[in-house]
This record gives sequence, structure tokens and C-alpha cells, in this order.
Amino acid sequence: QVQLVESGGGLVQAGGSLRLSCAASGRTFSRYRMGWFRQAPGKEREFVAAISWSGGNTYYADFVKGRFTISRDIAKNTVYLQMNSLKPEDTAVYYCAADPRGHGSLWVRESYDYWGQGTQVTVAS
Repeated sequence: QVQLVESGGGLVQAGGSLRLSCAASGRTFSRYRMGWFRQAPGKEREFVAAISWSGGNTYYADFVKGRFTISRDIAKNTVYLQMNSLKPEDTAVYYCAADPRGHGSLWVRESYDYWGQGTQVTVAS
């Protein structure tokens, strides 16, 4: 079983930055692919970024490329999402997710078995 706890959300002005953290429990965390998704009010939960178990490969939704960076610290059992040049349309609840099977499409919610409770990010214009 894996438990995921996000932190780092908050209110920021447009153009500002935030770093989200996702702390994971479980001995096999280092073998899981990890992802970030977000959900804005009235919208579907959408893929933001993902990272391979080794951290060697990263994947991003087009709307965050060049602005967001996903990384992981295996020793700390933590995944990060550095968000720069934030826009009002980035306002959403951001969720961390873990994929223990490692063979589904990373941008698909169904590939992930474990989810955090989410952290609110609000970008003011």
C-alpha cells in the first residue's frame, strides 16, 4: 500500500512560482512511475506531468512545457512539481499519483492506482 501526501499549494500572483511536493510512504516507491494531475472546478482531471521510476524520463502536457518541471528524490520518497510563470488558468487542485504497474500510458488517469488528497493552487490575475 502507498500513501501520498501533497503540500506546497497556495495563492500566487500571475507570473509567480510554486513548488509542490508529494511525500510517499512504502518501500517500493522507488520503482513506481509518478504523475501530477490537476482538476479545475467543473472540469475533468487532466494530466500535467509524469516521471519514470529512475527519474531519467519526464513527460509534460503541452500547456505546461517550458514552465513546469517534475523531479523526484528517491532517498526522500518525494516527487516535486516546480511551477514557474504561473497563469490564472493554472488554478486547480493538483493531485499526485503513483503507478506501480509501469506499463500503461502515463497521461491516462487509469494507469495510476494511488492518489493523494490534492493541494489547491490559485493564481490571481
